[in-house]
Amino acid sequence: MPVNLPALDPAQLSPIPGVRIGIAEAGVRKANRKDLTVFLLDPGASVAGVFTSNRFCAAPVQVCREHLAAGSAVRALVINTGNANAGTGAPGLAHAHQTCDALAALLKCAPAQILPFSTGVIMEPLPVDRIVAGLPAALADAQAVNWAKAAEGIMTTDTVPKAASVQVQIGASMGASSGGKTVHITGISKGAGMIRPNMATMLGFVATDACIDPALLPRLAKLLADGSFNRITIDGDTSTNDSFILIATHQAGHAPITSLDSADGQILVNGLLQVARQLAHAIVRDGEGATKFMTIQVEGGRNPEECRQVAYAIAHSPLVKTAFFASDPNLGRILAAVGYAGIEDLDQALIELHLDDVHVVSKGGRRAEYREEDGQRVMKGSEITVRVGLGRGTATDTVWTCDLSHDYVTINADYRS
Repeated sequence: MPVNLPALDPAQLSPIPGVRIGIAEAGVRKANRKDLTVFLLDPGASVAGVFTSNRFCAAPVQVCREHLAAGSAVRALVINTGNANAGTGAPGLAHAHQTCDALAALLKCAPAQILPFSTGVIMEPLPVDRIVAGLPAALADAQAVNWAKAAEGIMTTDTVPKAASVQVQIGASMGASSGGKTVHITGISKGAGMIRPNMATMLGFVATDACIDPALLPRLAKLLADGSFNRITIDGDTSTNDSFILIATHQAGHAPITSLDSADGQILVNGLLQVARQLAHAIVRDGEGATKFMTIQVEGGRNPEECRQVAYAIAHSPLVKTAFFASDPNLGRILAAVGYAGIEDLDQALIELHLDDVHVVSKGGRRAEYREEDGQRVMKGSEITVRVGLGRGTATDTVWTCDLSHDYVTINADYRS
């Protein structure tokens, strides 16, 4: 069961003017499940993406990069689950292009205006004929209110669909007479294992009706990924298919945002970041076999990069993660991870360690006042904060992760069956 993740309420998800979504059962891997999703974008929408840093990237990732680089106005996204179309060589690329060709023909647009996405089993041929055959049903289902269905339609080992919405006011700072405009932001994501995005997430799609200079979207997508999905890990594995897409339909009716540093730009960034972080946290809370949600906060670094380096060393450690699963305050494992994180001039005599409100380590050694039962009390909780002080500067950064349980092994051992 997900860690303190409320059930998704479709009524809480705002439709985004300019976006319609259709879902179908194409039988990509299993019958009688939603596995084909199409996003239809009104003319004038802008799209930017961030993709996996894995050099062995999937065919749809390669095609998405190619189509975005071509500069054509994106009119649709097509997403299948059940098959990653990764490790499939030239035939996989041909299948990704074939999917785009088929949807473009139905929409009477150019294939370069379609972005394809796949998630699921690696190194198996994509059943492209089933996907193409399912496209008409997905188009017939297209509605603005289908965000919750889409969140379900992109799941693989996820146990629950993941989606979030917020609304912000843009333009109110221009004067009381204008009153501002309500801007809607809604997103979905999927992921539960093979998660250390190092760019974005397994799959994530966030849309807004904000009016924003399209030239700002690539920078904004990267900013959002770095502030949310690039701060999570479940097992330290970077997927072949990671993709994060940001869509702006420009239909909210306010004056266009031309700077992310402006007052309205910051309001939009904060709203988008709120949705992105909620989606990223949901992935960790639904991590394969997870029983605990852990915040790893490292402070006192010389720069955020080394803080993140230490945080990931802790968050990736199987020894740390299994100790938390067992509620075993074997906290020397955390200190060991700090030490091997790769900071060559780290002074261990300056290290501080807290578990929630419990001060465990001071000046590199166990505090005389620390009692193991206090550490165990914290570790029995389902939400835990590990705070490490490096004593080297003023920088800080945070990573979110989960524990590692018996069920993680079971899920991944049985994944293809």
